[in-house]
Amino acid sequence: MDELRTDDMSLGDILDGSDAREVKRRERSAGPRRERRLRRLLRPEPVFWGLFSAGGFVAALLLPIHVAILGIAFAAGWLPSRVLSYERVQHLVHLPLVKLYLWGLVALPLYHWAHRFRFAIYHQFGIVRWKRLVAVGCYGTAIAGTAVSAWVLLGI
Repeated sequence: MDELRTDDMSLGDILDGSDAREVKRRERSAGPRRERRLRRLLRPEPVFWGLFSAGGFVAALLLPIHVAILGIAFAAGWLPSRVLSYERVQHLVHLPLVKLYLWGLVALPLYHWAHRFRFAIYHQFGIVRWKRLVAVGCYGTAIAGTAVSAWVLLGI
């Protein structure tokens, strides 16, 4: 009974007492451990981290290039007017590789936003109570935006 009371023990006494205890080896059972490993492999978190980093790359490098070309260079008249004519852009957008590029340009930053917003709600706002609801809302919005962008691009 005296061992369990730590109110009047020093840190050294507690550490000395912990060395005296024997740690029992856990029995190896294939069932629960294998199940935990499979669960860890099937978790969606690594997928969302990958989409987060790809979205960060797109948002940091590719979106500013598009803004510079379309919003600054073309608007300032630095490019010939025929470069971005309606017929030329329509022809470009019909190419499958360009559609895939535009889909990534729209969809990947959505996952970057979803991941950042989710963790901002958790850590900055301190709303931990509805963790699953917030995750479903954030990633669900990104998935819906991905589906809408795919639908629009396939309809062109």
